[in-house]
Amino acid sequence: MFTETQIEELNKNFEKAAPAEIIKKAFELNEKAVVTTNFRPYEAAILHVVNSVKAKTPVVWCDTGYNTPQTYRHAEQVIKDLGLNIFLYVPKQTSSHRDVVMGIPSVDAPEHALFTEQVKLEPFRRAMEEHNPNVWFTNLRQGQTAFRDSIGIFSLSKDGVLKVSPFYYWSDEKLDTYLEENNLPNEFKYFDPTKALENRECGLHA
Repeated sequence: MFTETQIEELNKNFEKAAPAEIIKKAFELNEKAVVTTNFRPYEAAILHVVNSVKAKTPVVWCDTGYNTPQTYRHAEQVIKDLGLNIFLYVPKQTSSHRDVVMGIPSVDAPEHALFTEQVKLEPFRRAMEEHNPNVWFTNLRQGQTAFRDSIGIFSLSKDGVLKVSPFYYWSDEKLDTYLEENNLPNEFKYFDPTKALENRECGLHA
């Protein structure tokens, strides 16, 4: 388990470090790691850099079942191009079934909490229970939500897992360059059924 003091020290020491250095440090601290993705824009960067530092790191993809055709095609391309060690987690009920009984509730509807639990939180918990990682790589960045502005490169999840966001201080422009330099695709037609607004926290991180 990591203390808050250790986390503060890591954030101070690695504030200006390159993503690969941050990832190497995380693996030194503990090798039992996963990287999570939903194949939203810029996810290819985190998948590429983690896989470059340590090939075959388990990649957890929690698919809500509501992704766009573009996202699914993008995911297939990235998985194939990077040779990812992918573990797919989906809700226990199909989106077609849920469309009949609930649909996609608006964020202020009473069913919204249940919907988020079914399509996002339960599959994610199942994934984390099965892999039981000590390190969790993610592509959170400063400026995305108020909560994300407060965490830094290294933070602790509510279960005490070391959460590592190697691109935390990077802008979209800087990530565009990274994708270009590494010949990586990007895809902007992405849909998250649990969010009404782009800057709303999704529930996995807060």
